[in-house]
Amino acid sequence: MGPKFARLLPFVFVVLWSTGFIGARLGLPHIQPLTFLSIRYVAVLLCIVPIAIASRAPWPQNMRQWVHIGISGLLMHGLYLGGVFVAIGLGLPAGLASLVVGVQPLLTAIGAGYLLGATVLPRQWVGLLLGLVGVALVLWNKLGQEFGLQALLPAVVALLAITAGTLYQKKFCPAFDWRTGAVAQFLPTTVVTGLAAIATEHGAIDWSGELFFALGWLVLVLSLGAVSLLNWLIRHSNAVNVASLFYLVPPCTALFAWALFGNTLTGMALVGMALTVWGVYLARS
Repeated sequence: MGPKFARLLPFVFVVLWSTGFIGARLGLPHIQPLTFLSIRYVAVLLCIVPIAIASRAPWPQNMRQWVHIGISGLLMHGLYLGGVFVAIGLGLPAGLASLVVGVQPLLTAIGAGYLLGATVLPRQWVGLLLGLVGVALVLWNKLGQEFGLQALLPAVVALLAITAGTLYQKKFCPAFDWRTGAVAQFLPTTVVTGLAAIATEHGAIDWSGELFFALGWLVLVLSLGAVSLLNWLIRHSNAVNVASLFYLVPPCTALFAWALFGNTLTGMALVGMALTVWGVYLARS
């Protein structure tokens, strides 16, 4: 892979990850969140297992690797996505959910210093704080809606899970084949999410065209495309650099919502986007 192409991959990841709201917006009116995610994970496995076998991709060499990769997947996909989807399903505004999860780069920087021995430069701290302020400005006009503590708690769980998952993968299993690694990550994620769905949801599904499109988008673009890029970025960059990219997701999502659904963009949101981009530039060493 050429260095010029490699430098573009973080921005490709941000664009792909930002489209996740399309699937959530189109799918959740027709299905409960954990049932939705369970079907998504099963579809991912049905796609990736034949690819891994046909391409003779190298599998994890021992049970220790399987466990480490599986735990990272459970944190980064099962608990993170499950928390976000459940929070939105319980009435938490998507903008506020994004802001809660948006604290992740700061938590990751703190964790990288303590757990990975990483040095976070002063300009990176400034960049991380600027990025958080920028995200808050982008989402400011969406934060006035009422919600209960019950809806906030799953978003906090999602925040802690994506932070812990990023640090865990960087420390214990930074390098694995994207095809077989996806199998190792999504197997425990599917089991745990499926059991949670059976225990807490009624399972009724409205099989509409919107739901089929949402599932296809989330499986192919997010779970196979964006997640594979995320694993590559964790392998080839430090944890703070990777985490700082998540600051770009809410502004990019706002742009997609403006282009596709006619959502308004205020002057404050545009200022927030500029601050976020500047903050990410400073945070990426």
